[in-house]
Amino acid sequence: MARNLAGNKFADRLQKWWTNRDRSDRPLPTLLWLAKDRNRLNNWLDAIALSGLGMASLLVLRGTANVPIMFALWICQCSLMSVGRPFYGYGWETQLAELTFHSIFLVPFISLTRIPVRTPTPAIVVWSIKWHLFRIMMGAGLIKLRSGDPKWRNLTAMDYFYETQPVPNLLTKALHRLPKTWHKFEVLSNHLVELVAPWLLIFPFLPRKWRMTGAIIQIVFQIILITSGNLSFLNWLTIVPSFICLDDMFYAKYFSQNDVQIVSKALVTSRTMMKLSLGFLSRSIVSLAFGVLVAKLSIPVVKNLLSKNQVMNASFDPLRLINTYGAFGTVSEERIELVIESAHSYAGPWKEYTFNVKPGNPFRGAKWITPYHHRLDWQLWITQFSRDPPLWMYTLLLKLLRQEPDVIGLLDPKTGDPWGKHSCVHNPLKDDESSKPKYIRVERYKYKFNYSKETNEDDLIPYWYRERIGRFYPRQGVVSESDLFEIVSRTT
Repeated sequence: MARNLAGNKFADRLQKWWTNRDRSDRPLPTLLWLAKDRNRLNNWLDAIALSGLGMASLLVLRGTANVPIMFALWICQCSLMSVGRPFYGYGWETQLAELTFHSIFLVPFISLTRIPVRTPTPAIVVWSIKWHLFRIMMGAGLIKLRSGDPKWRNLTAMDYFYETQPVPNLLTKALHRLPKTWHKFEVLSNHLVELVAPWLLIFPFLPRKWRMTGAIIQIVFQIILITSGNLSFLNWLTIVPSFICLDDMFYAKYFSQNDVQIVSKALVTSRTMMKLSLGFLSRSIVSLAFGVLVAKLSIPVVKNLLSKNQVMNASFDPLRLINTYGAFGTVSEERIELVIESAHSYAGPWKEYTFNVKPGNPFRGAKWITPYHHRLDWQLWITQFSRDPPLWMYTLLLKLLRQEPDVIGLLDPKTGDPWGKHSCVHNPLKDDESSKPKYIRVERYKYKFNYSKETNEDDLIPYWYRERIGRFYPRQGVVSESDLFEIVSRTT
């Protein structure tokens, strides 16, 4: 009886994978449904992340993978995406999940040998990954022309992009100062790479040289984007399907003659002896079914790409298996940053919180962080486009006032918390409990790169010039811990 009860509970939790849905009426496939206490999920989240890291490390070290490993990695990614909400709502999260899904059908079922003779790479899956890369690039290119932002059409988008992109890097400031003629060339090159070059990847009967050129163009383009901005792991991830577009003849020059001979023998074996085997027949049926599935799920994606009302980073199937992508349909002409400040007294002094990479202190320069993703910093950059704070911001402000360690740990480790014991920010009353913050507010500042050599009283040259332009939240006055607690209680 106990076993039956346990089995029923397990079945109930599994059923929630499909019956519980998000705002888009999609199921939430996450391992967290198996947790008994849904109010304490940190250990589960850590376990999912560490499991994914462990399996991915094994994949890199061995250079091989199989279906159980790739399926487990897909489940781990879907588990985090299902509960991450806006912090896992970026296009590259779905892109990672989709590419992992494709890879399930690319690798052997069980074998982890370097050259699995009995399970040759299915051509259908290789073409599906090429189609995946094609959709990424075409979606990004088309959304720029359809967004209504004239800067992509008159070739002036890069005049502003370097200064206003989410997280600048060490080269961004210098790149921003390049001549406008060069920036026009950058925009034109971007259009060619995203709208013309992808056809070299999938257009049938093209000479091999053209197909290899198409893949190399995409790889070089992503490397350029990596060096000119901190766009998380987006560009690193996009390189992966580009590598798959290169054939064995291209890679042969980078391997020993012995490895090339082994692969050649494996190809001969797979084309002759294996064609009549049950395993080969089963894999062919699975690959064909996969191809049919991809074709069917691609229909709404293609309609979206052809539509004047194209949307980017969207899904049209319940499990988000085949998706549409896009990036930077519009480019801002000014950089607006949200600056969070708190004070013990309504009259001040107000002290500013410093985040890991988002611009704040005008004397702090940019950093190299790619492929790492500081999600909170990105979300604050996205939030400045909104009129009202998103729900998660109320919780953030509340936890900052309470100085909760988990949230303080998301700030700059040296100067992030102006009220902390280890803060470099001058606070003569920091040992006094009465100096703890009681009020908090969010200001709006306009930032511009500073190219002047003038120094301040400390003989420092500002990296940014900034100007306060108004209040983001609250519109008037300030908020206290009790105010925020009431809002959070009412909205959760």
